[in-house]
Amino acid sequence: MHKWMKPSFLFYLIGLFFLMFSGGRGQLFTNLSLVEYIQASSNLIPFETISLYVQAINSGSLNADVPIKNLGGNVLLFLPMGIYVPLFIKSVNHIGKFVGFMTILLFSLELIQLVTRRGSFDVDDFMLNLIGALIGYGMWNTKFVQRLLRT
Repeated sequence: MHKWMKPSFLFYLIGLFFLMFSGGRGQLFTNLSLVEYIQASSNLIPFETISLYVQAINSGSLNADVPIKNLGGNVLLFLPMGIYVPLFIKSVNHIGKFVGFMTILLFSLELIQLVTRRGSFDVDDFMLNLIGALIGYGMWNTKFVQRLLRT
């Protein structure tokens, strides 16, 4: 493994932390109790956010940049996890264990964002993040990437 892999993972984690937890929606809802905030900031209906974005693009009511950045960003944000996690956590280098690990991790991150009022709990974000991680995992399993990591 290259000596730069550990520092790059650390930088990735720091960047991920700042993207997920800096700022936040909580300031918009300061008059709400935590329970009210959770209710107002949760989407548990699969594909609801995604379909809203698609409808907004189709109707022209929203610039395509916003949904593309949001949807694509959610996929790309966790793509590196698909490489780093099985590389550094050897017990998670089989697809079933990887999916289980990522499910727990992503669910926890969504929940922490919600409880700390730094974001929302959106099942669509969860799904897109998992898709990104799975794409990264698929890349990690290629001979090309395996060769790169060994040299």
